[in-house]
Amino acid sequence: MSSNKNKDTSKKNKKYHGISCSVAVVLIHASFNNTKVTVTDQHGSVLSWSSGGKVGFKGSKKSSPHVATIIVKDALMAAKDTFSIKTVSINVSGPGPGRESAMRTVGAMGLNVTMITDRTPIPQNGCRPPKRRRV
Repeated sequence: MSSNKNKDTSKKNKKYHGISCSVAVVLIHASFNNTKVTVTDQHGSVLSWSSGGKVGFKGSKKSSPHVATIIVKDALMAAKDTFSIKTVSINVSGPGPGRESAMRTVGAMGLNVTMITDRTPIPQNGCRPPKRRRV
């Protein structure tokens, strides 16, 4: 008989089996079309993630504040169950409508928030204006 691996043991479970990561970083990317949440450890390894499409929403609903709360709950519950997270720091980027509600949901999940950082890119000089109109 050849030794086949079990289907239920995945690469993630082998890598983090028995490891508890009590401090995590929550990365929130809120654009005008979607909101994405990634939970990583302090070294940058992804513990869990979620987005509007993964949760099951389509179109313009993906960028709404209500969906942002569902996305954060989905990503943090998966990370809390597996890695027993207690403390988080939040990095927010993007001007989307879901950023405020996503940050509030992280605080409402019962986690200790140590730091909130805004990493939204700021344009230095902006786009070049159009040519002057000739009539």
